[in-house]
Amino acid sequence: MRELYDSMNLPNLLTLVRILCVPIFVVVYLIPGAYIWAAAVFTIAAITDALDGYLARRWEQTTAFGAFLDPVADKLIVVSALALLIGSYNSVWMTLPGLIIIGREVVISALREWMAEMNRRGLVRVSWVGKVKTVLQMISIIILAANPPFMDRPWVIVGYILMYVAVILTLWSMALYVKAAWPTLLDGMKES
Repeated sequence: MRELYDSMNLPNLLTLVRILCVPIFVVVYLIPGAYIWAAAVFTIAAITDALDGYLARRWEQTTAFGAFLDPVADKLIVVSALALLIGSYNSVWMTLPGLIIIGREVVISALREWMAEMNRRGLVRVSWVGKVKTVLQMISIIILAANPPFMDRPWVIVGYILMYVAVILTLWSMALYVKAAWPTLLDGMKES
């Protein structure tokens, strides 16, 4: 318990704030007409995502707990938002990119765990493609969450366009991860 307390620095607290934003975002999004408030909660979560990693590196406060918790918080907020948007928009045009992004998150999480098990986690680092993907994904979710789910709204169309660009970058970044991990995956299959 002492180790957990010792790892509670500002970057890790910001990550916990992001996790706490998940149920708040879900409840607010489900309130009829509260789109802008839900988008505001998601925006707070997105800001903590950018800020916690930056502060941890800048202040040299990276911890094993933070390295574990940050991707968990990222997945929770993004997957929750996409699930709500898929249900709300009730369209193949939202379902398809949402499922691709969620699927990629599952694959990359499993890949990172595999690489850690093989003591080669450092081979699968976040690339600039992944960072741009995350920014576009967050912006598109904010736009889509802030608006009623009607395709005749210009901002909804912008949200969709950004979501599809994020999907292209999602697939690209996944290919980069798999390419970097491929030799280790092959080695692991030979050992089985």
